[in-house]
Amino acid sequence: MIRAVHVVIPARDEEALLPRCLLSVDRARRVLRACRPDLLIDVTVVLDGCADGSADVVEAARIGSLVVDHGLVGAARHAGVSRAVDAAAESGVAADDLWVACTDADSVVPPHWLVAQVGLATTRDLVIGTVEPIGLADTALLEAWRERHELAEGHAHVHGANLGFRASTYLAVGGFRATALHEDVDLVRRIRAHTTRWVATDSTRVGSSARGQGRTPGGFAGFLATLADEVG
Repeated sequence: MIRAVHVVIPARDEEALLPRCLLSVDRARRVLRACRPDLLIDVTVVLDGCADGSADVVEAARIGSLVVDHGLVGAARHAGVSRAVDAAAESGVAADDLWVACTDADSVVPPHWLVAQVGLATTRDLVIGTVEPIGLADTALLEAWRERHELAEGHAHVHGANLGFRASTYLAVGGFRATALHEDVDLVRRIRAHTTRWVATDSTRVGSSARGQGRTPGGFAGFLATLADEVG
């Protein structure tokens, strides 16, 4: 039974986009609290080598933060999940009863994001959500993106900006690895090999920045930039 939910958000120089992310997460947290007042709900922003005002944004939002200098999104995510596990343990919550929800600092989650994940967690140990670009003015590029992405139940995509998992399952497979790319795909692969209690769903769709240059080479922004070149 889920007794605690912890949202983990890695951030590297995201002062401009982090405010809207935190506003959306706070909204989702309030919606969940209204439905499940019995749950412990927390948020940690992992400030990974930030040289801008990201820390000030987090402080103003009165959200927990963890300062690291890994320069690797996999390591940053893992640090955040470790903080979540430790915080739950301090409150007497075992890893089996802790749900970790992951998104990115340039993303916007829907109000029902956490409610949907917790609902699925009654029978699942992993929830793999969809992501769509927001702020993309180029209609041809948006159409090309949609042609390559299946926004439906049972989809084949994996995005670190929209993942949820039981902490005990995460720990059982060794967690996020300290990689600069595809740490989300790697984790999901290992969890799927470990258990059949997972679901790929479009019911928790998250919006992610359509910027052409992201913080992780080869990530969401990198894919959009490559696609833009193809569309021409």
